[in-house]
Amino acid sequence: MTDPSPSSGTQPLNAPAAELMRHFHRVLANTLVANVTTSYLWFALTFWAYLETRSVLATSIIGGSYMLLVAVFGMIFGAIVDHYKKKRVMVISGTITLISFGLAGLLHLIFPGAVLIDWSRPWFWLFAGIILIGGVVENMRNIALSTTVTLLVPVDRRDKANGLVGTVQGVAFMVTSVFSGLSIGLLGMGWTITIAITLIGISLVHLLTVRIPEPEVVREPGAAAPKFEFRGAIPAIRAIPGLAALILFSTFNNLVGGVFMALMDPYGLTLFPVEIWGVVLGVTSIGFIVGGGLVARFGLGKSPLRTMLLANIGVAVLGMTFTIRELWWLYALGLFLFMMIMPLAEAAEQTIIQKVVPYEKQGRVFGLAQSVESASAPVSSFVIGPIAQFALIPFMASDRGRAMFGWLLGTGEARGIALVFVGASLIMLIVVLLAFISRPYRTLSGAFAQAPGSVPAAN
Repeated sequence: MTDPSPSSGTQPLNAPAAELMRHFHRVLANTLVANVTTSYLWFALTFWAYLETRSVLATSIIGGSYMLLVAVFGMIFGAIVDHYKKKRVMVISGTITLISFGLAGLLHLIFPGAVLIDWSRPWFWLFAGIILIGGVVENMRNIALSTTVTLLVPVDRRDKANGLVGTVQGVAFMVTSVFSGLSIGLLGMGWTITIAITLIGISLVHLLTVRIPEPEVVREPGAAAPKFEFRGAIPAIRAIPGLAALILFSTFNNLVGGVFMALMDPYGLTLFPVEIWGVVLGVTSIGFIVGGGLVARFGLGKSPLRTMLLANIGVAVLGMTFTIRELWWLYALGLFLFMMIMPLAEAAEQTIIQKVVPYEKQGRVFGLAQSVESASAPVSSFVIGPIAQFALIPFMASDRGRAMFGWLLGTGEARGIALVFVGASLIMLIVVLLAFISRPYRTLSGAFAQAPGSVPAAN
């Protein structure tokens, strides 16, 4: 394998594009199984925690902890992806997830249910934390998948390949949303863990049969051997005009997203029983498939950055409207549209990085972006949980709260949560509109248009 320079477009693989795409599709199919498994248990944990504790604070801590761990380990995962072959990274990820889920199952067998569900005791948090570790490690596989798109897919088809990735994520979300709720409601946490262990084991065995044609790790120009270090991400980001601003903008979006993450399930569970809420999430997550399918079919246009900002305007408008009345159909419709829009924004950021950043540094750049962007969500999640639990929910249940915001939000059990959705989305809308007229938007758009593309696959 040759050592491509950042802009040389050197061909790393000598296989036809059709063959490389077949390898990519097999990797994508295996990722679907792995994502289904981790999402299945992650959703089940969230449902189980809220139903057993009836605490928004507990679920917000669990959600925030997940994002905090993603932020802490993102750069480490990125460096591992750059240092090792992509298949090896995926095998490591699957193995750690399998071990984590196995330990969680062991804890569930050892401790009585009354002990494990007491969130004031350490065993609840140890149990939840082990499951979170298994889910967090899955992000290392996702970083490897992003760089595999660069390795196997031609430059002019990467936006559509990223759309396929979004579709796979949507399918995983749909399946697990339905079955997690049904599993907790009908089978309980014990059988749910057993199913997760079985599925992740099957995906790991299948992964061993999947081939990713990467003869050797791509080295940085002039390097005698691949370096296991984190610094390469910063120069790569600084070298691309406007790329740092893109990551900061996505970071702010995740700050708002932490609000959604902390309160979306509690709000839904006030409108639906857990079994029905899981089905609602499954049906609305068809939006992920629709959005990813649209990207896979039509791409992102000449300016993925513009598409990303327009998508975020859509998310902000939805966030200001889908909880203004406590109507199940309004919330469900808003979730469907929200999930349809999200793959556009995700695919746009992936496509930009895959084109403008040198392949040998993409793992660290994706990892750094994941760390920085994810670090914001725990802040809002940890903050908004207690605020909603102890301030806004009681306030909107009072006569004063209803008199002040009843004209906007109506009446109902979850008006405090609705107030948070509206306020966070309004802030997001203002920031996105400012981003449209900013200098970094213009410079990054120009840099993307002029970039030849990093390490394209064979045509």
